[in-house]
Amino acid sequence: MAELAGLVQRLEIAVGRLEAVSGTGGAGGCAANAGAVAPFVKAFDALISGSMAEYFSLSQKIGGDVQKHAEMMKQAFTSQRQLLVTASCSQKPSDATLTSLLAPVSKVIQQVQSFREQNRSSPLFNHLSAVSESVPALGWVAMAPKPVPFVKEMQDAAMFYTNRVLKDYKEKDKTHVDWVKAYLSIWTELQGYIKQHHTTGLAWSKSGPVASASGAASGGAAPPPPGPPPPPADLGSGAGGDSGPVSHNALFASINKGADITKGLKHVGDNQKTHKNPALRSQAAPVQTGPKPFSSTRPAAPARAQPAVLELEGKKWRVENQEGAQGLVISDTELKQVVYAFKCNNSTLQVKGKINSITVDNCKKLGLVFDDVVGIVEVINSRDIKVQVLGKIPTISINKTDGCHVYLSKDSLSCEVVSAKSSEMNVLVPGKDGDFIEMPVPEQFKTVWDGKKLVTTATEIA
Repeated sequence: MAELAGLVQRLEIAVGRLEAVSGTGGAGGCAANAGAVAPFVKAFDALISGSMAEYFSLSQKIGGDVQKHAEMMKQAFTSQRQLLVTASCSQKPSDATLTSLLAPVSKVIQQVQSFREQNRSSPLFNHLSAVSESVPALGWVAMAPKPVPFVKEMQDAAMFYTNRVLKDYKEKDKTHVDWVKAYLSIWTELQGYIKQHHTTGLAWSKSGPVASASGAASGGAAPPPPGPPPPPADLGSGAGGDSGPVSHNALFASINKGADITKGLKHVGDNQKTHKNPALRSQAAPVQTGPKPFSSTRPAAPARAQPAVLELEGKKWRVENQEGAQGLVISDTELKQVVYAFKCNNSTLQVKGKINSITVDNCKKLGLVFDDVVGIVEVINSRDIKVQVLGKIPTISINKTDGCHVYLSKDSLSCEVVSAKSSEMNVLVPGKDGDFIEMPVPEQFKTVWDGKKLVTTATEIA
């Protein structure tokens, strides 16, 4: 906590020195203002020295991957503070310059998310996932006119994983419980901060020079100009994709154009309008304006298929990129091993023996059958999944999945099914005659205030 507070103080001193020496107020060529710090920058400093510092201190106490993640988050908030200093004494720049100013924050967001993907086997994976799922909230600076709901949505995404941290450590280690409270309070306080100082979007100064790209550099040097426009984003991909900072910032810039977004549209003259030129209506087909058939344009290269994998790597069974593979079997298992199925489509997988956990990620039409799992079976970012338990399982988690049927055995009827952001879920339990009885998992809920607390109950739609 003291380290972050000291960091804020050093940043303020650095800004004051820059103003005194060069006659500019902060990054982006701001006018000198006797070293004054804008009220909304001071309010952000209070957030850093408060809940953010508490989260950082507890992360250091936990150590390991959580501490490494916290170091990245500290850099993200430092970069965002630099942007706020620029906005406090500069007018809003062009979209191209804004992209450069947003780049440092966007880069750290990508680093935080990549670190989580690279450490899926970490014992602190739920901590990493909570941070990774919610760190895009720092993109509120490019969200207008409703940045607060965006931050709230990101906070809600984190709570799926923070609840799992609480479940694992509530009776074991209070440090992790305090860590959850401190981390979630960062986003709660950020929402209050935005409501007070940036209600409809990042507040830029009404006077002073227009912000320059040099405001994006933390060390005073201007970053290189942005590269070419990014390729279209793959909207079907989940978290951890390859879209870099440029693609995120280009999207934010396009959204913030407002009415100017129509300036790039081509003007259509009266001679091209069918309601003013009857001759066009008599044509059999519309006029072709794109490339002609059999032109010299080279077709795009097809996506390279990834090799199918079924192998034991350390203590993790990797089952990846299986297409139409019926009858996949993992039989030589041990209690400490885990199974990770990734991008397996139209396939079936059977896991024999007793293992620690199973994860199904980004799969479609996969059938999973297993004997005993002592930890958890997690289905995430998938579609049309069937899970059958032959032995015992304490918890099954379904997250961001459309279509999941869970077949429980007589020994696993006490299993907890935890779901979030999913649809078409059904749990089937064995009946007296040997057939399965199918019961839907609620997807819609009703919440009311009873005078003391919120009470949530499942609702049904006729």
